[in-house]
Amino acid sequence: DGYTSKEAYLTYEEAYGTATTPGKCTDKWPTGSVYKSETCELVNATVGYACWRCSPPRYIFDWRFFVSLFVFFWNNALNIAIGQCLIAGAVGVWFFTSNADKGSRRVIAQSTWNVFRYHLGSLAFGSFIIAVIQLIRAILKYYEKQAKQAKNRVLVLILKICGCLIWCFEKCVKFLNKNAYIQIALMGTNFCTSAKKAFFLILRNAFRFGTVAILGAMINVIGFLFIIAVSVALGYVILTGLYPEVAPAISLVIYGCTAYVVAKLFMNVFGLAVDTTLQCFLACEEMDLHGDFVPSSMSRWLDKSKPIGADDDDD
Repeated sequence: DGYTSKEAYLTYEEAYGTATTPGKCTDKWPTGSVYKSETCELVNATVGYACWRCSPPRYIFDWRFFVSLFVFFWNNALNIAIGQCLIAGAVGVWFFTSNADKGSRRVIAQSTWNVFRYHLGSLAFGSFIIAVIQLIRAILKYYEKQAKQAKNRVLVLILKICGCLIWCFEKCVKFLNKNAYIQIALMGTNFCTSAKKAFFLILRNAFRFGTVAILGAMINVIGFLFIIAVSVALGYVILTGLYPEVAPAISLVIYGCTAYVVAKLFMNVFGLAVDTTLQCFLACEEMDLHGDFVPSSMSRWLDKSKPIGADDDDD
């Protein structure tokens, strides 16, 4: 289809290129290869025969690939959004349930119903934004590869910088989206309204969010390592107790990989639950909500008429 040249070339360097000059067969990515054909073409009596030809690459990228890639990005982002909103909704239902009924209400079922009945459109829109940003990153990476094959170092550097900036922007949008999903689960507002509220909520409480982020990261690392270490240690003890003659190395690797996945999933849920609890507390504080649903460890922080630590002094 015109991707690979059909012409014959006089020298290998002309077909394949050099360290600074792209070849006629390797100036695009994905690149094919060069071979010397047994049937040569006579250019003229002075120059000689052209025997070097281009072979096509194993695959190429066109618009169909990028459409499929965008669909993958969107589906992946939507699945993550549904999971985050579902967990946030469950934590929110638990938080605003009276202390006497905490633990007895079906929070997961209620949150699942709310997500798929009311919030799916907002989650799809938020994940669409993430997918667009990721697609832009992929396109920049594609053109970076093209520039590298064309031996254009300046353009490669510019595209690398742009890719780094887009990556940073993607991280910021993902952080904002996560908090917007929490707002969607708690307040039931659409994505744009929730993103705006989440942005200004973070600005008003930047110190609190920063503190929780630092402490949460530390607890996340400790919990992550603890789960893996305990799982591997228990696996070793059980394995050597049941089968002392078996070498435990391969089994321990399997235990470690399984524990890694479990720890990653568990600590991600824990971190999102912490973020949601913070937003629930801030909602109670800013909306002046009081009641028997507030956990006892947080109620004294919401009661502004009572000095912090008064309950401890009374005890």
